Amino acid sequence: MILLSILDEIPLYTLIAITGLAFIAGFLDAVVGGGGLIQLPALLINFPKEPIATLFGTNKIAAFSGTSVAAFGYAKRIRFNPALLLVISLAAFGASYLGAKAVSKLDVSILKPVILVILISIAIYTYFKKELGAEKTKSLPTRQLLLYGALIGIVVGFYDGFFGPGTGSFLVLGFVVILGFDFLHASAYAKIVNCFTNFSALLVFIKQGNYLLSVAILMAAFNVLGNILGTKMALKRGNGFVRIVFLIIVGIMIIRYAYDVFTLKN
Repeated sequence: MILLSILDEIPLYTLIAITGLAFIAGFLDAVVGGGGLIQLPALLINFPKEPIATLFGTNKIAAFSGTSVAAFGYAKRIRFNPALLLVISLAAFGASYLGAKAVSKLDVSILKPVILVILISIAIYTYFKKELGAEKTKSLPTRQLLLYGALIGIVVGFYDGFFGPGTGSFLVLGFVVILGFDFLHASAYAKIVNCFTNFSALLVFIKQGNYLLSVAILMAAFNVLGNILGTKMALKRGNGFVRIVFLIIVGIMIIRYAYDVFTLKN
């Protein structure tokens, strides 16, 4: 019944666009994050009359579905530090909830120039530091590891609830640079943490009624398929593949934020 309702309500070309882009977003999310850079604009372009908060909530439902599947796939193959994962996840969960609550109170455009500068720095650093994320580089004391992990969770968690696109990529970078993980393990941790941030933000959006259920269900199905394929590719091809996809995603993020900063203001 839901599928028939979707087919009746939405033009065919829109269905093709949102499902195809949801699949690509899911694939990228599973490898290194950043699927929101594709999925959220797809919603904004195809449903221009819907409130921003409603599209954010719709995107979160689809993203949470796919990320949960990817997290399960990684969990079967990657060994985690349970204490570290719990600390980061809880910190990110709380911060994401606060970020989602702040969506209607803060101006996202204020942050965009800062994010743009950070992204350009990340791209340059990652490109020239070839060995970055190739293997584990640090073995921090437990207390320091938990503290740094919590800080990453708080900062990126708030960003995910407040805005969102590229959250997985920011988590991966934090785990690689600050905690010393290799790219594959960083991506695996990012998937679990991203589940918590997505779910936390979802609690706010669902409570407020900010979502399009039929669209969310359809996009979630294709996002899940993309996540399944992306997880298999990342586990099969390893750190080198994840690093390349990471650079591509950061490049897309730079273009997106540069457009917002330099074009939409004029």
